[in-house]
Amino acid sequence: MSRCTAPRQGHRSASARANCPACGSRFSSYRSYSTTSYSSAGSNGGGGGSNSSGPSRSRPRWSPSGSTVLYTPNEIRSLTPIRETVETRAAQQPDLRDVFLCHAWDDRQGPAKELHDLLEAAGVKVWFSEKDLGLGVPMMRAIDKGLANSRIGLVLVTPALLNRLPKEGVADKELSALLAGNQLVPIVHNTTYEELRNVSPLLASRSGLDTGEDNMAIVASKIAELATL
Repeated sequence: MSRCTAPRQGHRSASARANCPACGSRFSSYRSYSTTSYSSAGSNGGGGGSNSSGPSRSRPRWSPSGSTVLYTPNEIRSLTPIRETVETRAAQQPDLRDVFLCHAWDDRQGPAKELHDLLEAAGVKVWFSEKDLGLGVPMMRAIDKGLANSRIGLVLVTPALLNRLPKEGVADKELSALLAGNQLVPIVHNTTYEELRNVSPLLASRSGLDTGEDNMAIVASKIAELATL
C-alpha cells in the first residue's frame, strides 16, 4: 500500500498533492470531476447575465436560421402574440418603423440610449423620443404617437419609470387597450416585475423581457428577432 508523503513533504500545492503516491489518484479523480462539473455549468450559460440557468430554453418559430439566442418557455408564450401583431401590421402598413421605445426622461442618456443603440446596431428601426419627439409631451401621448408609427412598442421599466408612472396618471383603459392589442413589450431593468406590479398591475400583467435574466445586448437581440421580418 502506498504511503502518504504529507508528513515529510507536505501538500501545500496542487502539484505536491498530485505527486503523492497515496493521494495523487484521489486528487486526479476530484480534479476531473470538478472540471467536468464546471464545464457543464458553463455550457448552460450560467452567470454573466446571459441565457442563464433556469427553465430549459429553445428557439421560437421566428428566430432566423443560425440564431444562437435562446428563450424561456414563458418568453415564447408571452412574445408569440406580439410576433403575430408584427406580421399583421407589417403586411398592412409596410412603411412603419419596427418598434418605438418608451422610457423615463431620466433614462434618456443611460439605459434607454444603450438599448436604442443596440437595437439600431442590430438593424431595428426605432422610434425614440430623444430624436422623434419634442420635450414636455406626456407619456401616454408619446405612447400613442409611437405606436401609431411603429409595429410594436417597448416600455423600458426602470426605477425612474416606476417613480414617474403615478405622476403621469396613466389611465387604466388606455393601458388596457394597448395590452389587449398585443403591441406592448415591457423590458424590466434594474427593478422587478413585483415592483412594477405595485405601481401598474396592468402593465405587469404582460410579461416581457428582463435584463436580470439576460444582459441588455441579448435583450436587444431578442427584440430584433421579434420585430423584424
